[in-house]
Amino acid sequence: MPNELYAVPNGGLRTKATAGKLKAQGLRAGVPDLQIDVPRGRYHGLRMELKTPQGRPTPEQNLTIDRLVKRGYYAVVAYGFDEAVRHIRKYFTENF
Repeated sequence: MPNELYAVPNGGLRTKATAGKLKAQGLRAGVPDLQIDVPRGRYHGLRMELKTPQGRPTPEQNLTIDRLVKRGYYAVVAYGFDEAVRHIRKYFTENF
């Protein structure tokens, strides 16, 4: 699955100039961190926002996850590595 799994570099500290350039190039707040473009059953693909176990999604992230679910994606917030792995395994093993 070399090209079907990719990360979106939305997070991280940046200068204002770099942030402005990225925004001009199309970077958008709320886009999930992990993307898997492999359709499975009723889903178009997987979208996952990654958080630490103590982390919380922003309002923009919650809105984006809700929109993606309504548009036919398996879109979730995963709290920690183990939960992220569970979601990926579920996506590839369950019959949707």
